[in-house]
Amino acid sequence: MSRLHELFKHKSSRILNVYCTAGFPQADSTLRVMKSLQDAGADIIELGMPYSDPLADGPVIQQSSGIALQNGMTIAKLFADLKDFRQDISIPVILMGYLNPVIQYGFERFCRDAAAVGIDGLILPDLPEYEYETIYGPVMKAHGLDMIFLVTPETNEERVRRLDELSSGFLYAVSSSSTTGSGKKMDSVEEYLMRLKGYGLQNPVLVGFGIRDRETFDAASRHANGAIIGTAYIQALEHAGDIHIATQNFLRNILT
Repeated sequence: MSRLHELFKHKSSRILNVYCTAGFPQADSTLRVMKSLQDAGADIIELGMPYSDPLADGPVIQQSSGIALQNGMTIAKLFADLKDFRQDISIPVILMGYLNPVIQYGFERFCRDAAAVGIDGLILPDLPEYEYETIYGPVMKAHGLDMIFLVTPETNEERVRRLDELSSGFLYAVSSSSTTGSGKKMDSVEEYLMRLKGYGLQNPVLVGFGIRDRETFDAASRHANGAIIGTAYIQALEHAGDIHIATQNFLRNILT
């Protein structure tokens, strides 16, 4: 059983997935950020692979990607940094990124290296379902990697069910058809989340985009298994004097 499946087997509500950008805020801070997130109570770490054209990301995460790239972060460096991370980190870790740099690295090689260091799954927002089914999915499955697809309020029921069928680990429910950090009020997406809940999907559902504090986390968790926080945490890290303390303070305000 994968770490994601094991997590959802033992915890079905208020799952907290926190996004961080590899190589941000400093070139060597990735593992410190990840360890701090685990210690502070995160259930899942979504580790962003910086890319020069991150279409689904808002300005804060785009800026963190730019800084990480300036810091020299690449996929090869990331895997080198992650070589022994499972000695200290036991919670599920997902890589989030875009298809272009992964293909440049070599998809088979990428999946092999990701599995070898202990990565649990992938979020690739620009990977079409047909290409996943026919080309890339079998490679991921061969290396034991879960794939998480995204749905939006505009995704019709047939397509939601199809993406749920293709996903493993969980289904990523985007709260609005915008970029990350958009800050849309959670009460405006309640009907959407209740609709997803009513479908009786096979995967747990985590809500992302606009989750930034205890209020929005609680609101998302009322009708889903939990939520994903990214932009607000990146902002907390941006000027942090101490990564561990900043992370503890940030998650304490979410979870308590």
